[in-house]
Amino acid sequence: MTTTSETRQLRDQFWHLLCHRSELPVSGDYLKLDWLGEEVVVYNDQGELIAFDNLCPHRGTRFFTEKRGNAPLACPYHGWAYRAGAMHIPCRERYAPAELDNARLQVLQLDWCADFLFASPQPRMPLEAQLGETQATLENISFNVAGLGDVNAYDYECDWRVALENALEPLHVPFVHPESLAQLQLDDGENRFTDWTSTWEAGLGNAGMARKLRSVKRLFQLDSQFEGYQSLYLFPFTMLSSTFSYSYSLQHFFPSTQAQRTHFSSRLLMAATTPAASATLQGFFESSGQMNRQVFEEDHAICKRIAVQAADSARFKILSSDEAKIAHFRACLVAARQS
Repeated sequence: MTTTSETRQLRDQFWHLLCHRSELPVSGDYLKLDWLGEEVVVYNDQGELIAFDNLCPHRGTRFFTEKRGNAPLACPYHGWAYRAGAMHIPCRERYAPAELDNARLQVLQLDWCADFLFASPQPRMPLEAQLGETQATLENISFNVAGLGDVNAYDYECDWRVALENALEPLHVPFVHPESLAQLQLDDGENRFTDWTSTWEAGLGNAGMARKLRSVKRLFQLDSQFEGYQSLYLFPFTMLSSTFSYSYSLQHFFPSTQAQRTHFSSRLLMAATTPAASATLQGFFESSGQMNRQVFEEDHAICKRIAVQAADSARFKILSSDEAKIAHFRACLVAARQS
């Protein structure tokens, strides 16, 4: 069983891939995510990305209420603001100097894997140790990404472990996604594991679809490509998946303090295209976003049907060889508790 204190430990002691640099290209751009009854905001402060808890240090007002946008980092309550790495406080002379010593944002520690930004309140290990050999794969992927497309976020009505385990296995695909993901006709694929990550790569059995996808390769500017379906899991809450490396779905399955709720989000990261192909591929990216939405709606529908006690019951622990990534995830949970 994972209690709130245990999930908080997972949140606070591990690194989390929050975004790609290209998602926040302009000063004032921000992204807000929910986790465990709190929020984390990534903000572009004049070219520097920061991550903080979205609370003004004066009286605890939330700076931002929208999921994303562009705005000054300024509190609407009393005008406290942050820019160029410093707090700017109206009527500063009315506050005791000692009180203002604590007038700072509560920021998270940051580290980069190429152009992917990771954050953690109090990481127990360096990012390189957590990623292991998956770091090189992530670096290559990051160089393919050129911007943000579709944004999809809502609460799954299930325990976060149920939602995540569903995302970790392909066994359900023919039954849950017959008109969406199953159309790729994925083969058995191959799993790779590190201490805290797992990767599944599979070829497309649908020869016609594979041929069409190869035909548009000339429209992209890719540093690297996997010509199939690729799914990376980064313990504890993050997935990154792609078909043919033309776009990537960055997924978060953050726990909620509310029972049977998971803060789910998926953001479509678009691969770099040739200048002449940008307009041509707009429909392609829109279609990819719509397909992702359909897949996640289907996932949510089945996850809602799973028994409340399933995540903690020994009765429901039978796994097939296709569910090896679930076994790895469960082993990671045990290791995280013990270390």
